[in-house]
Amino acid sequence: MREALDKALNELVEESLRMLSLVRQMTQEATQALVEGNRALAEGVIARDKEVDALELKVENQAITLIARHQPVATDLRLIFTVIKALTDLERAGDYAMHVAEDALLLSQEPPLKRYVTLPEMGRRLLEMMDTLSKAVAERDPELARAVIRMDDGVDGLYEEVSRELVTYMMEDPRTITKALTLMRVARSYERLGDHLENIAERVIYWLTGEVYKTPEDVY
Repeated sequence: MREALDKALNELVEESLRMLSLVRQMTQEATQALVEGNRALAEGVIARDKEVDALELKVENQAITLIARHQPVATDLRLIFTVIKALTDLERAGDYAMHVAEDALLLSQEPPLKRYVTLPEMGRRLLEMMDTLSKAVAERDPELARAVIRMDDGVDGLYEEVSRELVTYMMEDPRTITKALTLMRVARSYERLGDHLENIAERVIYWLTGEVYKTPEDVY
């Protein structure tokens, strides 16, 4: 009985990691599409969002079936509910990667406002967050999950930086407003994607330690 439960739990984790990997691929390709003005790549990211949605339903059904068949308790239940809650964040993270690709399509129609530096760096840091999060789950390491939360601070800082820069562009030359607002929306999508990864990391900490992780903002 325990062997069957462990097998089902491992499959649940593996499918969740597959969903995370898919979101990672979308984020990477959306960033590449933005930098290169690659319309085909952007369109591929947009189409792949349906795969994330389908995988969300599949994993959710797996979790519900697992509860019904095996009646898990304690730590096993923490894992299952961590997965169920993380699915929503993963789906939303995929949505934000798709939004970056949608805006990359819009931006590809005209020459770039400037050479992209900060936005690709935001994308790179999000990939690093996802790699660390995947490792935290695979290795059952709460310290790696805490590292993901710290990484999100860097993404937030870059968001503030690029926002200030784009506001300066708009103030100096009103002709840049439409393009600058689109770029600001890209930055916001990256920032929100990072927030969803942070949410997942907090849930991983709860699964592994039973502790509800509190960021400094939560305390005050």
